[in-house]
Amino acid sequence: MTVEFAFGDAADASRGSIGLGLPLLGGDPREAVAREVEPAGAKGGVVLWAGNGTVAGLARSDEGPDLEGAARRLYAGILRATEGLHLHRIWNSVPRINAAGEDGLENYHAFCRGRSLAFESAWGRDFPSRLPAASAVGNAGGALTVVFLAGTAAARHIENPAQVPAYRYPAEHGPRPPSFARATVVGGAGQADVFVSGTSAVLGHETVAPNDTMAQLDCTFDNLRLISLAAGLGERLGSGPRCRRHFKVYLRNAPDFPAVEREMGRRMSVPGDRVSYLGADICRAALNVEIEVAVRGAAIS
Repeated sequence: MTVEFAFGDAADASRGSIGLGLPLLGGDPREAVAREVEPAGAKGGVVLWAGNGTVAGLARSDEGPDLEGAARRLYAGILRATEGLHLHRIWNSVPRINAAGEDGLENYHAFCRGRSLAFESAWGRDFPSRLPAASAVGNAGGALTVVFLAGTAAARHIENPAQVPAYRYPAEHGPRPPSFARATVVGGAGQADVFVSGTSAVLGHETVAPNDTMAQLDCTFDNLRLISLAAGLGERLGSGPRCRRHFKVYLRNAPDFPAVEREMGRRMSVPGDRVSYLGADICRAALNVEIEVAVRGAAIS
């Protein structure tokens, strides 16, 4: 079984859902990207759902030999389709993310260069200030898949004080740095949705505890706490009766699932949360675990 993203009523598969090619190791098999939307056709190769001030969409391309070009084309289409809106969240599934392409450049780095060039072309050189939360993990197939959420509501983008912003990473992490914020807040103090990017064991810009899953999990939990505080959610990502939270936990090594599930239940998730555990390669070959969360209806301090 693989995980799916749903558009429209998450309980009604006929309303639209897509798979990302990532095996489900345990937990919830579906995540609702946006509930109050209807199919809205396609624009520039981007399949759209829209309603109530929200636009969600999907763009997909076979990798071929030019992953950078595919990323640039997909993102150019997405940015045209969402012109005049605010991007709230982006999910990327990158083929063989840690493998090297024909030119010797790692696939993730080629993807990042294409994505960055698309943003710069559409938004100018100050584009990093507008970048939303995002995740990028690896699939074993041949399709680059991008899912996004945008809308008329303004967004506030958050960084982790313990990490260098990804868009300022030094050149050792690739010819163009990754293009995302650590979290995005949509809404105000009364009620907000908070989208926390894929978060892993990185301090400053360096990997912590290479290849050590449980040590990385400790660092990841601490980074989530810091992002939560920066976003105004308190220390525990807004857990409470009014919040609806969906965690996605990406694991490079499937045998790590039982131990990570146990720690999630002990230290992070609470009854009522939805959690999906997925098999996926992470953007850095030495990272074994990454966690993201969507917090809906949170009270922001």
